[in-house]
Amino acid sequence: MHERWAEGCTNAWTLWEEIKTHGYTGGYGAVRAYLQPFRTTPTAPAARPPSSRTVTSWILTHPDTLPESERLRLKTVLASCPELDAVTGHVRAFGKMLTQLQGDQLPQWIKAVHADALPSLHTFVNGLERDLVTVTAGLTLPWSSGFVESYVNRIKMIKRQMYGRAGFGLLRKRVLLAS
Repeated sequence: MHERWAEGCTNAWTLWEEIKTHGYTGGYGAVRAYLQPFRTTPTAPAARPPSSRTVTSWILTHPDTLPESERLRLKTVLASCPELDAVTGHVRAFGKMLTQLQGDQLPQWIKAVHADALPSLHTFVNGLERDLVTVTAGLTLPWSSGFVESYVNRIKMIKRQMYGRAGFGLLRKRVLLAS
């Protein structure tokens, strides 16, 4: 039995059936109990890989604000996937343009994205190129339409609440009275 164990047969049932043919009269449980000390202690299961949502949050977080443990795990993930590493570089470069109002660098960024084989980013870049002048202005100028957008969203919400119930007159009254 020890020879078969050394050969790599570690299945107690198989070994029990083999030694039964040589005249062993004991039961399977005895063989299993005998082999137990020879088995190495089970290793802890490998840590689960991070979810795609977790990796996305690591990529979208500024590298300086990531805790060291998460930064190391992200580095491990990026080392195993060169495409994801390229996407991370492009996303962070775009984030830098966005936060530091560097819209003049957009054409170079678009060329860099087109140079890589990243279809998901190509779709995004194609959308940007449709209205490049406006996107460049949005990434360069300090003004924001966020204040106006909140009012537009509020009016749309009121309109949806009244859908099919009244005309423009009632919508006008609700908007003006809600202010």
